[in-house]
Amino acid sequence: MMPMGLLRGVGAALIFALPMLMTMEMWELGVTLDRWRLVGLLAVSFPLFLLLSREIGFEPTREWHEDVRDVTIAYGIGIVTSAAIMSVLAILGDPGTPSEIAGRIAIQTVPAALGAMLGRAQFSDEEGDPGQKEETFGGELIIMAAGALFLSFNVAPTEEMQLISFRMGAWHALALIPLSLAIMHAFVFAASFAGGSELSPDTPWWSAFLRFTVSGYVTALAISVVVLFLLGQLDGMSIERALRVTVVLGFPAAIGAAAARLIL
Repeated sequence: MMPMGLLRGVGAALIFALPMLMTMEMWELGVTLDRWRLVGLLAVSFPLFLLLSREIGFEPTREWHEDVRDVTIAYGIGIVTSAAIMSVLAILGDPGTPSEIAGRIAIQTVPAALGAMLGRAQFSDEEGDPGQKEETFGGELIIMAAGALFLSFNVAPTEEMQLISFRMGAWHALALIPLSLAIMHAFVFAASFAGGSELSPDTPWWSAFLRFTVSGYVTALAISVVVLFLLGQLDGMSIERALRVTVVLGFPAAIGAAAARLIL
């Protein structure tokens, strides 16, 4: 990757990770979270980033080893960018133990690496960029998963998530599911935003709803469960409370998934 590509990746990593770099809950999670959860977070995100690299990574790739190389570079950008910004902002502690410093950097690496991965899609002006690539159902799901991961990672560590799910009753949670689906569908299809998907006149609305909106919402919920679990936000909860928290986080995750289909 050329130096300009690296600079583009660092810029995108900053844009995606800066809100989390300046969130106190993320600093505390980097210190208190079980180390196996941090390793799991990096391990689970790696295959997703591999698939994302194949769809809209730094550059068009043909072999998987090229995607492994690009994802490794993205992780490197995420680590260096997160460490540099947290050092300048005095977030790493003075003095911090090696474990605390590594934990705070590791938890910020995932959103920063995701931003670096998407830097090319967002800022590239090169010819033949992946925006011209033929859309596939699997590719659409991967892009929606990336959008869901970004927004859910922003919100999942906050106390407000727990407070909202605590105040909500079962009916609130049940009402939030069709609301999330309706907003997702309107976001991409009905509102006809630039970049949104166009349906042929012969395509019934329910076909697109089932194929993209419902599958996208299920993807957003799956991402929400994984993020909540790995960040320790489901620990000690009853199944009913855990479902409510998942539905609450699924709301921003669903919007992130829909927005990703417009933007990427």
